Amino acid sequence: MEEKITRTYEFEIRAENDDTNGDYLTGTPIVYNDMTNIGGMFNEVIERGALDNADLTDVAFLVNHDKSKLPLARSRRNNINSSMQMMIDPNGMTIRVNLDTANNADARSLYSATKRGDIDGMSFAFIVDGEEWTELDTEMPTRHIRSISKVMEVSAVTWPAYNRTTLEARDAEALDNAKAALEKVKSEQRASELRKNIRNQIIGGKKQ
Repeated sequence: MEEKITRTYEFEIRAENDDTNGDYLTGTPIVYNDMTNIGGMFNEVIERGALDNADLTDVAFLVNHDKSKLPLARSRRNNINSSMQMMIDPNGMTIRVNLDTANNADARSLYSATKRGDIDGMSFAFIVDGEEWTELDTEMPTRHIRSISKVMEVSAVTWPAYNRTTLEARDAEALDNAKAALEKVKSEQRASELRKNIRNQIIGGKKQ
């Protein structure tokens, strides 16, 4: 079953301006190959290439994941006419968000807060398509996210609280999903080991 995940970074998000595009933000919501701790339960790595087949056809840009407010930008098929562009490279994803500060008070507030450093983190919601677990026999197993099927939204966040080496689930639902994912894979491993032991016992009995 596909799992929706929300992750938060304390990566740099910058407020910039130029004569052609006006006020805009740039940032890095997704980075590959960073070992990160999830709630003290397990480590997680988004592997290089995980976004290669991701659905980026409709991604909203929000503040603090607040879906009750209008998005401040939106990527439609990730083309040049979208108010948010997402660039995938060997290191992960970077974004550029064009803000309508002239006509949108919320956009002006976000631009000002980012420029002052009051907003300094990014978060994104996505759906896992392929994963692999290692070190399951240790206290801190590692989850390797190898494929992301869809990026749902990207947010600027007020309290990221975690740097690039301590990525964290920021809400109860996401943390519950992480716990369920770990328990599921551990249960599958126990079942696999039990089947293997039974098979070995049968084979051993036949040889006697």
